[in-house]
Amino acid sequence: MPPAGRTLSEADSKTLLAEVGVPFPPETVVDDAAAAGAAADRLGYPVVVKLNGDAIAHKTERGLVRLRLPDHDSVVAAANELLAAATPADGDVSLLVAPMLSGTRELIAGLVRDPQFGMNVMIGVGGILAEALGDVVFCPVPLTRADAEDLLDALSTERLLGPFRGEPAVDRQAVTGVLLALSHLAEARPEVVSVDLNPLMVVDGRPIAVDALVELGDPVRSATGGPS
Repeated sequence: MPPAGRTLSEADSKTLLAEVGVPFPPETVVDDAAAAGAAADRLGYPVVVKLNGDAIAHKTERGLVRLRLPDHDSVVAAANELLAAATPADGDVSLLVAPMLSGTRELIAGLVRDPQFGMNVMIGVGGILAEALGDVVFCPVPLTRADAEDLLDALSTERLLGPFRGEPAVDRQAVTGVLLALSHLAEARPEVVSVDLNPLMVVDGRPIAVDALVELGDPVRSATGGPS
């Protein structure tokens, strides 16, 4: 684990979270445009290409994400553009190549450290609706499976977890599994200050995290409690 007081790159964040059971799509990290094209050929199209680095926390705002790339040439061109957009302040960078997933529902999940209640697991509506709806609930670590179920029930938009626009209901057990994995990470790695999984995309009813950000800091002991 890198030293405290920093944000991990998206790739390193995903590696850490995958170790505790958070589901991610198959992805490849490469150093140059040619390797990005080869990785995309192996993954299958369309794909997403992102600039990856420890100092790059807000890729979308900076235009460092290319979506729905349909073929090899478009991947190579996008990869060259992203590498050219890197600044000295970004430090060492690489390229993350991933399959382009689609779904009509997106969740947000993560860990948030509260000054009073310690580390909390959170779940809510994610994607572009996250700020507009503000439907997010929290529960202090450690979580039980019953706590995780209660969190889902506490969502104002809980009905969105049912069958929706021809898609199956969200696999609640899979979502609670993500929440329990986050709780386990918080207990096992007290230097983790926050985790942001947004979006946690629902694909064929199952959650898959397509973006992740882990922040490290000084370890503290978390309090315990129930959903809020």
